[in-house]
Amino acid sequence: MRRFAGDRLLVATHNRGKLEEIAALLSPYGVSTISATEMNLPEPKETEATFLGNARIKAHAAARATGLPALADDSGIEIDALNGAPGVYTADWATTSQGRDFVMAMENTWARLEKVNAPEPRTARFCCTFVLAWPDGHDEVFEGQMPGRIVWPMRGEQGHGYDPIFQPEGYEITFGEMDRWEKNKISHRARAFEKLVHAFGG
Repeated sequence: MRRFAGDRLLVATHNRGKLEEIAALLSPYGVSTISATEMNLPEPKETEATFLGNARIKAHAAARATGLPALADDSGIEIDALNGAPGVYTADWATTSQGRDFVMAMENTWARLEKVNAPEPRTARFCCTFVLAWPDGHDEVFEGQMPGRIVWPMRGEQGHGYDPIFQPEGYEITFGEMDRWEKNKISHRARAFEKLVHAFGG
């Protein structure tokens, strides 16, 4: 595994929530972060059908454009009764002409589960793939998952995305009801990060 030797890392995301989570995870290792937004980078088209493929697109595009090592993640929720959907299309399910509307997306997702008469528990998992890319084209890959179930109605106002309807395995509350920093310790992103820290000498 190639080690990350610097103290400044470009995080290839325009999502403020993701940036804050990743910055908090990296801060104990003396690594500061700068976002794709701060670097005025465009969002590349995510044309792959896997989390790994899309994370690679974002990480390598940012590294090439800036000459800095870049970290990207692609993540989403896979619901078993919907054959793994929305998966890599999680954000797309929330996209409207006015922007992203995850309340609408959660309502539509529950309606789909009701339509197929999905049995309880309606099992699902959040997935995260990190790609750490260097300007020379090398990359390292780190993956994590958090299993759980889809619940209704929506509960909690913490987190983002599908958090209010996802109850992680072993818990009685949703990600939306969980303190965001507590969630950061157990989430799919945290599990992928546990593997990523070895690239920072952890």
